[in-house]
Amino acid sequence: MGAVKAFVCGCEGLVLSAEERAFLGEERPWGLILFKRNVASVEQLRDLTSTFRDCVGRPDAPVLIDQEGGRVQRLGPPHWPAYPAAASYLHYKDGFGSSEAAKLGGRLIAADLRQAGITVDCAPVLDVPAPGSHQVIGNRAFGPEPDVVARLGRAFAEGLLEGGVLPVIKHIPGHGRTGVDSHLELPVVQATRSELEAVDFPPFRTLADLPVAMTAHLVFTALDPERPATTSRLIVETIIRGALGFSGLLLTDDLSMEALKGTLGERAAAASAAGCDILLHCNGKAAEARQVAEAAPILAGESARRAEAALAMIPKVAPSLPEGLRDRFAALTAAA
Repeated sequence: MGAVKAFVCGCEGLVLSAEERAFLGEERPWGLILFKRNVASVEQLRDLTSTFRDCVGRPDAPVLIDQEGGRVQRLGPPHWPAYPAAASYLHYKDGFGSSEAAKLGGRLIAADLRQAGITVDCAPVLDVPAPGSHQVIGNRAFGPEPDVVARLGRAFAEGLLEGGVLPVIKHIPGHGRTGVDSHLELPVVQATRSELEAVDFPPFRTLADLPVAMTAHLVFTALDPERPATTSRLIVETIIRGALGFSGLLLTDDLSMEALKGTLGERAAAASAAGCDILLHCNGKAAEARQVAEAAPILAGESARRAEAALAMIPKVAPSLPEGLRDRFAALTAAA
């Protein structure tokens, strides 16, 4: 078996092309990430995820997706239920938020994902939106208060884990103050370190024991005025690993987003040099994916240990879904 490279890639369609299969076999990425363009049915997803794992020669190779609920869910009707946005959980129990509903939401999503062969959910969002910030986060956040975000985010993550799916907390160290969409341009956050400590950092610090996190493509002038968090060794070492105490596997956000500059290879090399463990490239464009693959290091050392520890939390057989959970979830979410 060949060495695993420290990157995750996307694919273009509902099945892997011959070119994609060859690329996966040659470059051996750590994982595959899926989007709506890759989704048609449960059976089709099972075939796609199985083919990917055959190509890389690892039956436990992770398959990732963004299944938050609300406007960010890649699996939806008619084959899967529509789940509420994170902000909805705040209103399910006397205006203080229902941890039970959030945990059940995560547990039910995990059941959907495992049925389709998906083992990692890029959720929950732990960002705390600031007044007047861009709606790229908006109702993807659990609320406007750090303690509420931490409590409901923890519950959602626990539901995913109980269902045999790895959660990915995002976007560390905090995406809630952005004034622009980082998919389109680079956000610059002018908040002071004390403001970040009071609002943005607490949810990530509280959930720092979780196994996987995803970075934010934001410049924080109080932390590193020159580089966004994804490519800032200063932020990765002193804030994410240091002040926030996160010791798990660190993924970049999508390297193809326009917040980052340079070629895809340059972006990938900069993120690796900053201390990110796994490089994420999402759009499925072959030429870009090859640049990322060329720049991606072999997964080794501390990064390999973190990846192994995270994957060890995924059971080989998906836990069965207890009877009545969907009815209980429906009752809780209908009570708002």
